[in-house]
Amino acid sequence: MPLRYWGLLLFLGAVWGGSFMFNAILIREIDPLWVSAGRVIIGASICWVYLLATRRKLPVEPMIYLQLLLLGIVNYAIPFALFPYAEEHVPSGIVGVINGLTPMSTVIVSQFWPGGEKAVWNKVAGVAIGFAGAVILASPSFAESGAAEIPALLAALAATFCYAFSLNYARRFRAIDSASVATLSLTGAAIASTPFALTMAGAPVIALPETWWALIGIGTLSTSFSMLLLYWLLPRVGATNVALNTFITPISALILGYFILSESLMPVHFFGIAVIFLGLVAIDGRVLKLLRPRRPVIEG
Repeated sequence: MPLRYWGLLLFLGAVWGGSFMFNAILIREIDPLWVSAGRVIIGASICWVYLLATRRKLPVEPMIYLQLLLLGIVNYAIPFALFPYAEEHVPSGIVGVINGLTPMSTVIVSQFWPGGEKAVWNKVAGVAIGFAGAVILASPSFAESGAAEIPALLAALAATFCYAFSLNYARRFRAIDSASVATLSLTGAAIASTPFALTMAGAPVIALPETWWALIGIGTLSTSFSMLLLYWLLPRVGATNVALNTFITPISALILGYFILSESLMPVHFFGIAVIFLGLVAIDGRVLKLLRPRRPVIEG
């Protein structure tokens, strides 16, 4: 893979990890429901500009729009609210690492999804190792505050299952232009989340400049721009290489949380992170293939 594509993959992982830093800034002033609504409103608006400028083809079947509404709610509106809720109680870097469990959640959901990819031994082992790492990661919170932070960690974990559902559900849209899928599903998320946020949390009041900058950053860099870059990269580097962002995003979230937000990390956190990454390596499978001894080819 050319070096420039590696650079774009690293950048993509960095901006996705940056969303957890933006969340931490936003929840200082606005409700998590408005973090989600504001993010998808900005993201959908920019994607529409791109869609119209490039004259992409939109689907014509009405049922497709209802299905994309469901995808938008599950893939964007719900997890985009669950993650900032979790960050009200848990450091953003830790929540970013929990987000790294998405491939493991996907293995579980795919196992029971009609026509889904069935798990092989390395994926089963990866899931077990990864969730063991998540327990280790959560252990300091449990020791310090009992069960007080467990709902927040479970909320972040639930968000990964939302992504896992969406990854399987989105396969039905393979025949539709990918940018159209992203734009319409983000629009569906905005339509669903905005009245819900208004009803449950009231109208937001934003007074701090950093809140506005964080909202713009998460809506542009971490949502619309990253989605468009993702769909541009997929046909050029393949889904397997794009999946490497699973390793980059948590690292980005941890680094930004530590240096920008001054979040503290304990040695047990690094141990838990290492265990999760071991699980990701097992699921990815490429390293295991390299370590597997090759059988000699017998000629004759």
